[in-house]
Amino acid sequence: MAGGIGSRFWPLSTTNVPKQFLDILGVGKTLIQLTFERMKKICPVENIYIVTNAQYETVVLQQLPELKAEQVLKEPMRKNTAPCIAYGNAVIKQRNPQANILVTPSDHLILNETAFANVINAGLKIVAENDFLLTIGIKPSRPDTGYGYIQLGKQFDEVNNIIVNKVKTFTEKPELEMAKIFLKSGDFFWNAGIFMWSLKSIDAAFKEHLPEVATLFYDAEKDEKGNIIFAYKTERDVSDTATLNSIYAQSPSVSIDYGVMEKSNNVYVLQSDFGWSDLGTWGALYENTSKDYAENALIGHDIMMYDSKNCVVSMPAGKIAIIEGLDGYIVVDSSDKLLICRREDEQRIRQFVNELKMKKGEAYV
Repeated sequence: MAGGIGSRFWPLSTTNVPKQFLDILGVGKTLIQLTFERMKKICPVENIYIVTNAQYETVVLQQLPELKAEQVLKEPMRKNTAPCIAYGNAVIKQRNPQANILVTPSDHLILNETAFANVINAGLKIVAENDFLLTIGIKPSRPDTGYGYIQLGKQFDEVNNIIVNKVKTFTEKPELEMAKIFLKSGDFFWNAGIFMWSLKSIDAAFKEHLPEVATLFYDAEKDEKGNIIFAYKTERDVSDTATLNSIYAQSPSVSIDYGVMEKSNNVYVLQSDFGWSDLGTWGALYENTSKDYAENALIGHDIMMYDSKNCVVSMPAGKIAIIEGLDGYIVVDSSDKLLICRREDEQRIRQFVNELKMKKGEAYV
């Protein structure tokens, strides 16, 4: 899944070039390139599909030249994760109705890729043998209010030393005091937004819990053999584009978590700890980046810090920054935009961006 905007990573992440296509970590590779390399170790390149907004087709193919054009599934509009996943399912179903599927965002950080691969391989084995909707839970290290939480239910099994539990409850982004209670209990894991299931299981779940989405994507315009037309024609076919546009125009905007996972009774979770972050905010980047002696995370080569600590600073190549007297701030500069914000107020960045959009239009967001 690579269609998000990443507004909380403004001013680097914008609608035109969102964070998945940026070298946020300063390692010479973008987040989608790092994700693609991770996935290649798990499945063949020809089995990888990127679902993204149509406007990003060119940048996806530029950054991932190993892909063929038909592996980039172009959404005509953003309708959240459930339609995105249904679109991918419809295309995969043309190739292999018996497929087992891994769904992952394109902009996450994974520090221990060996442990990650072990978890994924265990999960794929589980969904091949059971009618499960499987999600990954990350052992929390702090009471973070920016993540969703999964409460563990009864243990089902242990595969390759990885414990599998029935999911008891989902909780979206709790208040700090509740997050502290979750952390102390030991029964709650962060929801990584990474899923595994058989095509058969997720098809059944869509038909039961999101029948309006299932009808649109699985009972769309078909040829004489019953194949979904948009799933195998290229988007250069006008009738195909019209079909897909019509499907998305009619589809509700709904997340897979709310639309399917929270309503299903066959949801299980793998307990995991492989150095994960969704890199959804500058604070998340701060937590997962090396720091100087004063606990400043510096992304850029010409940043000079004086009497400053606990900051995250990002500067573009060729720009020199001298910063004095800050404690716990986010400072991010781009070619035409500057953000200076307290780290503790980073959740307000989305609000700032919305207000900027209202006052200045789309050009700066």
